[in-house]
Amino acid sequence: MLNLMRLASFVSVITLMPAAMASASAENLKVVASFSIIADLAKNVGGDRIDITTLVGPNGDAHVYEPKPVDAAAVADADVVLVNGLQFEGFLQRLVDASGTKAPVVELTKGGDVLKNEGEEHHHDAGEEKEEGEGHDHAAGGQEHDHEHDHSHAGHHHHGEFDPHAWQSVGNAETYVKNIADALCAADKNGCDTYKSNADAYQAKLQQLDADIKASVASIPQDKRTIITSHDAFNYFEHAYGLTFLAPEGVSTESEASAADVAALIKQVREDKASAIFVENITNPRLVEQIASETGIKVGGTLYSDALSDASGPASTYIDMMKHNAETIKAAISGS
Repeated sequence: MLNLMRLASFVSVITLMPAAMASASAENLKVVASFSIIADLAKNVGGDRIDITTLVGPNGDAHVYEPKPVDAAAVADADVVLVNGLQFEGFLQRLVDASGTKAPVVELTKGGDVLKNEGEEHHHDAGEEKEEGEGHDHAAGGQEHDHEHDHSHAGHHHHGEFDPHAWQSVGNAETYVKNIADALCAADKNGCDTYKSNADAYQAKLQQLDADIKASVASIPQDKRTIITSHDAFNYFEHAYGLTFLAPEGVSTESEASAADVAALIKQVREDKASAIFVENITNPRLVEQIASETGIKVGGTLYSDALSDASGPASTYIDMMKHNAETIKAAISGS
């Protein structure tokens, strides 16, 4: 009798298996992206095999974002969590701890060509010196910042060893895409060929984008390549494409520019003869408008730094964002 019961149980399991397997194969990989730019890169790699939840959405500021209970639930349920790293997401460790997730948290800047906040001329592989960074006063995950520790360069408030805005160089975005493909392959081996194929096709688009931006900036006269933005988000764009960006705020929008910072920047603008000034989609335009008023430089438009626009805006994808920024800068300087 016991054997019959076991057999009946075994048969019922076998009967259920096809349905369960079909359900499992039809279920997409659950991917959480920390902010909108990473979400767009992941969509291009994952295609219709993944479902993406974005924590900090279009026009959102990840520097000051406060997670919600629904975010913890999404992270808890995720198969993969994709983040920038380099202390960009100040909320991240708290959120991961609160969620209790077992999903891998993948830092997409690993292996990228990253810039130190201090001595920005130095490039470092993002996989290097992580332990060293953790010993600093402004180490990863720290929420308390000393805004007074460095005024040697107007407006540069350093919030960690490295500048986190690595995606502003298309070359680094290619590293993000490779890391995304590797992470998705690790979580879904059956989809790996698809992820790699999607990544290769998207990388070709990124390489063309990189060439287009270089050509666009090359047409701007050398003495017209100094511009002003709201916060220090464009150092990678500067290093990759040959522009000079000045900013009243540091690398994090958490730090407010002091009156001395703004006065020093206005003095620097007059001496360096900046050609254009821009607001950012994630920051209050008041500071930029004040500097524009005091220097007589016209506001040349909006640049997208740390977030995409919404679907109806001019920067709803990473490629559109980078094109928009390059074209907006060129148009403001050339007057066309």
